[in-house]
Parts: sequence; C-alpha cells; structure tokens
Amino acid sequence: MSPRTGNTSPLGVAMIGYAFMGKAHSNAWRNVAGFFDVPAVEQKVLVGRDAAAVAEAAGKYGWADSATDWRSVISRDDIDIVDICAPGWMHADIAVAALEAGKHVLVEKPLANTLSEAGLMAGAAAKARAAGIQSMVGFNYRRVPALALARKLIADGRVGTVRHVRAAYLQDWLMDPQAPMTWRLRKETAGSGALGDIASHAVDQVLFLLGDQVTEVSGRLRTFVDRRPGPDGPEDVTVDDAAWATLSLASGAIASVEASRVATGRKNSLTIDIYGDKGAILFDLENLNELRFLDATAPAREQGYRRILVTEPDHPYLEAWWPQGHIIGWEHTFTHQIRDFLTAIKDGTPPSPSFEDGLNVQYILDAVEESAAAQSTLIKLPAEGA
Repeated sequence: MSPRTGNTSPLGVAMIGYAFMGKAHSNAWRNVAGFFDVPAVEQKVLVGRDAAAVAEAAGKYGWADSATDWRSVISRDDIDIVDICAPGWMHADIAVAALEAGKHVLVEKPLANTLSEAGLMAGAAAKARAAGIQSMVGFNYRRVPALALARKLIADGRVGTVRHVRAAYLQDWLMDPQAPMTWRLRKETAGSGALGDIASHAVDQVLFLLGDQVTEVSGRLRTFVDRRPGPDGPEDVTVDDAAWATLSLASGAIASVEASRVATGRKNSLTIDIYGDKGAILFDLENLNELRFLDATAPAREQGYRRILVTEPDHPYLEAWWPQGHIIGWEHTFTHQIRDFLTAIKDGTPPSPSFEDGLNVQYILDAVEESAAAQSTLIKLPAEGA
C-alpha cells in the first residue's frame, strides 16, 4: 500500500502509547501547526491497552477517538501517520506492520530493545522508503536549538579538529531503594536500563554533533539496587542503573559517555563538552536555552567561555517562537521534531534521524553491553554496522 497521493485533506495521525512520551508527543501534534508551516494533521486516534484510561487520555490530549487494538488502527484508511510511544518491546512489531501498511512512522528512541529487532525495523523502513513512505526515530534532543547551533559551529570549523567529547546524562529517580518496580526495570520489556533509556541520547548526540562514526567501544554497566518493591512483593531488577562507555571515533576523537538514573540531585541533566584545537563548546540540558562557546583563536587575554542565549530569530527553529530573550522549554523539542517529520513527508525527503541512524546507535549500545560482560574488553564495530 502506498501513502495517499493527490489528497489535500489533513493527514490522519494515530498514536500508540499515552503515558509520559504520549503526553509530550500529543502536545506537539496539538500545537505544531500553530507555529510552523506544515501540512495539516488530525489527531485521529490514541491507542492503549486500558480502554477507560486511554479514552480519558484521548479526551485530555486532543485525540478524536481511542482504541485498544493497534493492529486494527493501522489498517484504517484514514490513518496516514503512526506515532509509536509504546514501550520498547513493542516497537518492532508495530513499526514493521505500520510501514507495510503504507503508514509514515515515528518511533520513540531507542529504536528497539535488541539489535536484531532494530535490524528488522531498518530493513522495513528502507523498503517502505522506496514507495515514498517515511520513517524517523525520535531523538528529540537533536531539536534543541542550542545543540543544533553547536552542530553548525562544529561543522563551520569554529572549534577546529575535535579531540575529546564528554557526554553525561544523569537522573536520580531511582536513587531511593524503595522506588517501585516498573516496566523500565525489566529486561524483557525495556531491553536495558540507563543504557538504552538515556545513554542512547548521549551517544546519538556524539554522532549528531560531530557527524562522525564510532569504531571501537569499551563499557561498563552497574545495577546498584538489585531488588525493588513490586505489586506482589520484591522483584529482581534485570537492567542497569548506570552505564559508562569510551567511544573511539573514525576522526581520531575520543568520547566518554556516562548515564545514571541514581545520580543524587540530578533531575534531567544532559551535559555535553566538546574540545577542539581551536575552541570548545559546553551545554547543559538544565539550561537548554544557553550554549557556552570558547574561541581559542582569540588572543589569550580575551579568551574565556562566553554565554550565547539561543533565542534569536536566526537561531535554529526560533523564527517560529517568541521575541529575543523569551526562552523556550523541553517540550518544544517535540514540536520541532514533528515539524521536521511533517516537512519531510510533504517534501518526500527522508527525515533524520532515520531508522538506520537508530540501528547505528543500537550497534553501539549492544557493544557496550558486550564489553561490560567481558570486563570492559575493547569491542571493534564492523564498518557496515557502525
């Protein structure tokens, strides 16, 4: 089946999943056309397993209808786009079925729970792309204006040859040993813990900002709280609480990546430091409207990090928002993501990051796990995988 052509009616959207990410994505679908010039969309149906809960969420988040059977929804003729916000263990089945049904697909990161599932998804996406069907993985931090600006500065040579990158994504929501068990703490549903959940963002940023490839990986994983309270008593935690990795890049640069969900006092801190031979860049998600830039080509007496407030109309995405100095928030990254996805659908151009990009990240995460299981042994990534 091919996407609807010659049809000027709004694109029908179905979203699968309505919890944390579902709320964020719904906000973006609801607001994107109010700020950006994009094809018209209709929030047709929200899908979840609990009929009463998903019906309530649909009403709250602006969806016209709700359903519990995703298979019947993706077969509907009035659905053009499927947005997957369900847990990772469901990604592959839904995405492959939706692509085969001729629907454009957006799926939350990480692409899948396993390397084999990610490979199936990338293969389905490539086949669908030949028929004009687009797909994208939701690494929303690519749409932070300050990080998009950082990428441009690096590409323009403002930091010179990048030598060293530090990326740390730290949270503390599992700091308390009595924090309850969730699907995110079970390998069969989450795939991994901090590694897939938040280290995937850090790895993607290294690739995105530098336009580089990872060639070698060493890693370490740690679970600090092995058992947590469940509805029927204590349950074993089968994923990592924290992850560390050292990445060798094709350019010769080295990147260190750290992720933790037990970092006391850190709520949602993604910090990225980029050091080149002509300058350096610092970023912290908890101050997402700011970028620190050091020009090492200036006289030593003038050097120092300067603060760039990324709110000017000529900064990435900011032409659509508020006057200079009026900051935006975390939720805007999802609006930018939907904007870019809809623009790609309209123009018939593959959006980025692609499922292949998501598969690339999955290769790296898989190598971190392999290295950690072998006492941090160095793992070389195959050229066709990385």
